[in-house]
Amino acid sequence: MVLREQDKHFLSSLYSAAAIIFVWKGLWEGLYEIPYIGDAFVALFVGFTMLVFSGLIFKNFDPLGSIEQAVTKKLESVINDPDKKNFEVKYQDKMLNKELTVPAKYVHKIEEAGMIVMDPVKKAEMFIPLHRVTEILYNGKRYWRL
Repeated sequence: MVLREQDKHFLSSLYSAAAIIFVWKGLWEGLYEIPYIGDAFVALFVGFTMLVFSGLIFKNFDPLGSIEQAVTKKLESVINDPDKKNFEVKYQDKMLNKELTVPAKYVHKIEEAGMIVMDPVKKAEMFIPLHRVTEILYNGKRYWRL
């Protein structure tokens, strides 16, 4: 069974949260005897302040965030693969209200919010937002999914 990218990100966030809780538990027990720092409200304030200023609370604890970064990373590895002719990218088309497949060899480049696909028939570029990419296939079998 292959985990979806959302599941991997959620489990990573959960693991990080548990690690921080255990570290704070150890620090709390060690610092409990020091005046002022041993007070529960002071320690709570100091802990939240440290998390906010480090940016950790906003980066790592968004269980469904940063998915576009994972999609970008995976698409870039597929586009740079020498065997990219065997890859296909599935995406949800809102206009047609169905999933479409694009051969990876037609993906021209990956931008910040989407990928540029060269249509060989129309000789035109097509922009596909990254949040619509649902799956990557290799030789018709699932290679990666959101």
